[in-house]
Amino acid sequence: MLDVCLLGTGGMMPLPYRWLTSLMVRYNGSSLLIDCGEGTQIAIKEKGWGFKAIDVICFTHYHGDHVSGLPGLLLTMGNADRTEPLTIVGPKGLERVVGALRVIAPELPFPIRYREITEPEQSFEMNGYRLKAFRVNHNVLCYGYTLEIDRVGRFDVDRANAAGIPQRYWGMLQKGETVDVDGSIYTPDMVLGPARKGLKIAYCTDTRPTDSIRNNAAGADLFVCEGMYGEKDKLKKAKEYKHMTFYEAAHLAKDANVREMWLTHYSPSLTKPEEYMEEVRAIFPQAIAAKDRRTVELVFSE
Repeated sequence: MLDVCLLGTGGMMPLPYRWLTSLMVRYNGSSLLIDCGEGTQIAIKEKGWGFKAIDVICFTHYHGDHVSGLPGLLLTMGNADRTEPLTIVGPKGLERVVGALRVIAPELPFPIRYREITEPEQSFEMNGYRLKAFRVNHNVLCYGYTLEIDRVGRFDVDRANAAGIPQRYWGMLQKGETVDVDGSIYTPDMVLGPARKGLKIAYCTDTRPTDSIRNNAAGADLFVCEGMYGEKDKLKKAKEYKHMTFYEAAHLAKDANVREMWLTHYSPSLTKPEEYMEEVRAIFPQAIAAKDRRTVELVFSE
């Protein structure tokens, strides 16, 4: 089970009814945050989720509306008596940027582990999921992310018994571990069927449409995608500042064959994004003009 909450849906500046874009994911007792703009703490409190379980923070890029909430969040986590390490993932310059922001949050009771992205595509295994960063096309170095949870095949009791595998080792094999007992080696493929469909979410913002988005979002259960502009006459502006329109995002979702797309990162001038959704859904019917705190619980399909 994977809990996903789009804490805020605004781009550039927060509004009284719309916080800046930030995504929070909860899985197996840990929480991951993608981007942390001004107001992210308030958005988390409004949702009713906690700070202490956040153990990974990812940055897409280092524009202020995506990073300026970090110092306050770190201080709040420190005041909650956190001592466990915090992992921060981001593009080149990560430690320098976070260090500069920490001028106003210099003393923390927990260590920070930096995982800088150095390749056009780079994967990180942590907390039972696979996090992948992929480069997109903004006017500064910027990345999108996917988060995937794999699911092993069903355990076959008959095969385990036929192979004479003691029951006390079944749990280890089901977790994908190989067991060596007195020279007898038991491997997961001896008792597990074909891998089953896992869970996948994809997230990108502040970018033009790219093949890297299309390829990495492919087959996602949830695709959270920038929709800076709904007005069709804003296409020129979107191209100039390297953002996306609703319609470009919808075509990406269609090409990637995702299950559902949430639009986010709206321009402050876009006060009623839902007014443009009829044409967007003509391109991709499972498109939603997301609002702050939109939440979904993703579960494994049988």
